[in-house]
Amino acid sequence: MPLLTTLDQLDPAYDRVLVAGVSGSGKTTMCSKLGARLGLVHIELDSLFHGPNWSVRTTFEAEVDEFISQDRWVLEWQYDQVRQRLAARADLLVWLDYPLVVVMKRVIWRTVRRGVTHEPLWNGNVEPPLWTIMTNREHIIRWAWQTRASYPGRIRQLLTDHPDLSVLRITDPRDTERVLEVLGSS
Repeated sequence: MPLLTTLDQLDPAYDRVLVAGVSGSGKTTMCSKLGARLGLVHIELDSLFHGPNWSVRTTFEAEVDEFISQDRWVLEWQYDQVRQRLAARADLLVWLDYPLVVVMKRVIWRTVRRGVTHEPLWNGNVEPPLWTIMTNREHIIRWAWQTRASYPGRIRQLLTDHPDLSVLRITDPRDTERVLEVLGSS
């Protein structure tokens, strides 16, 4: 399956959808919107992965397997341990490939907002203090910066490993609404 763009003819109905993109690109927001539009079940993959004190939950992979065994769902495409399983079950992957300035602005704003408000995240976790960007190599802002260039290669490999999977690349946030209008219009 070739890489689709927002100009291509899209099938209006999909049953198992993944949303890919660097941290801060809007994967979870897009999943929520697609879930509502297509009537798909959504759970944040981060909620299955992160345990208390940012530990990795031992049940992560089993819970992912259970979730994707359902007939209709939408989920973020992340975490190397499960990426291949997710792709094997999906019939569409939406790749949010936005410009770096858009993504960094989003991830910085989200991180600052969550840090100031102490917004509860998954399993009692909250964003660490913003100054930890200087000391934590895996701080979410640093993570977004460091991993941003890995997605083109991941997508190329995905197209090789799963040639029947439709992959839709969105490069402009303004096109997201158009895609949402087309999907679920059946």
